[in-house]
Amino acid sequence: MRKYLAHRFGPVYLVGAGPGDPGLFTLRGVETLRRADLVLYDYLVNPQLLEHARTGAELVCLGRHGRAPRLSQTEINARMVEAAQQGRTVVRLKAGDPAVFARFGEETDALTAAGVPFEIVPGITAALASGSHAGIPLTHRKFASAVALVTGHEDADKCEPAVEYRALASFPGTIVMYMGVTTVGEWSAALIEGGKSASTPVAIVRRCSWSDQTVQRTTLGGLPALVAEQRLRPPVIFIVGEAAAAESSVSWFATRPLFGQRIIVTRPEGQSFALRDPLQELGAEVRIQPAIAIEPPADWSAVDAAIGRVSEFDWLVFSSSNGVRMWFDRWWSLGGDWRRLANTKLAAIGPGTSDELAKYHLRADRLPDGEYRAEALAQALNAEAAGKRFLLVRASRGREVLAEQLQAAGGHVEQVVAYRSVDVTVPDAELTGLLHAGEVDWVTVTSSAIARSLAAMWGDALRRAKLASISPITSQTLRELGFTPHVEATEYTMPGLVDAIVRSVTTDARG
Repeated sequence: MRKYLAHRFGPVYLVGAGPGDPGLFTLRGVETLRRADLVLYDYLVNPQLLEHARTGAELVCLGRHGRAPRLSQTEINARMVEAAQQGRTVVRLKAGDPAVFARFGEETDALTAAGVPFEIVPGITAALASGSHAGIPLTHRKFASAVALVTGHEDADKCEPAVEYRALASFPGTIVMYMGVTTVGEWSAALIEGGKSASTPVAIVRRCSWSDQTVQRTTLGGLPALVAEQRLRPPVIFIVGEAAAAESSVSWFATRPLFGQRIIVTRPEGQSFALRDPLQELGAEVRIQPAIAIEPPADWSAVDAAIGRVSEFDWLVFSSSNGVRMWFDRWWSLGGDWRRLANTKLAAIGPGTSDELAKYHLRADRLPDGEYRAEALAQALNAEAAGKRFLLVRASRGREVLAEQLQAAGGHVEQVVAYRSVDVTVPDAELTGLLHAGEVDWVTVTSSAIARSLAAMWGDALRRAKLASISPITSQTLRELGFTPHVEATEYTMPGLVDAIVRSVTTDARG
């Protein structure tokens, strides 16, 4: 591809997004998204992958089967070619692997005909992912030494089917059928007619590698009735053969403690990872709906003045990681110098805020013990507060406890607003629908400001999910608003909140 970079046309990357789990995406795929001007993606692509796209890239979903509007293959080809001829870099993000039942040939033919340079980036196809995520060995020393990937939905324009089911019935291994839900009665009957036993084991894997993955087992003869009874809908693959009856001794994927739990994380945009990532590792489906937005102050003059006088203070006190980030980003934009902090100590309200300081190669001189809230931080500083000057870096809204207690202990306190906390008023329509339908298990609440915003944004619909509170202060705010938290973290941190949810789900599972 690199020899084409000077070409007058932008390159096109046909990229495999994998089966669903964003952790299965390739590094090369990430690289292509980071340089893309236009991303054309399948509806089955996990939305988290789009976070790798650069700011300003045009993101276009190509539509869902059976739902309008949906671009035809001809329209997709034309869109890729047109964008590339304009000099734009295009990523065609495809579920699974581009070369496995993904109309790879039609797209590369169109690009070649137009003289557009392209690169193909492989992805993990569902058949291969099913082995590790559903505990089904596609090959088995006793039963299967070969694997056949077959489509159950052939091109309607073909004069006759390309799949010879009589030959396929005698295939000495595992058959994996893609896109076979609507035609299940036809291809299963054809295999039996071709000589495959009706008692042949079949595993049905739906939404492989997603947090709501399901695995069901039946036989070839009983398959059509089960599909009809369960009203199965894509994406589904069918694994046919003796190996489908075997199962891994440890089903690691489906036995994770939060498997099947749908959780909405409500932290500000760009700050959800500390909650999302561990929850996903434990099996949850995590959806992001920021309840507040973090914005710079409308006027930086007060912050700039405080930065200019920072050496006058004995203590610089941070009550959030947002405050650390906004303060020191501004500090450096003004040509800040660490030597100006030589006689000033740093205090942080908890480990998260301390970790944020560490990103700037700074270490907190004081943290509260055990409880990470304003009262505990004030107590940690009170013993030496008398006569000392404190600068509290804070949000536009919040409690006055820290300032009041330090002043009561004899400290001289000044406060500066380093960022604004603004409510998000329009939530995602899909998540709102899921919440109203009772299809959300948990909503995380990590501050009083978030609690108030959620109450205004969703109202009584919040009662349809369990609320996970990060601290007693947040829980108190929820109760004042008329909502009862289902769990409260014993350690007021993101890991502590994850632990609280896991304990609750594990306890409920035990009955």
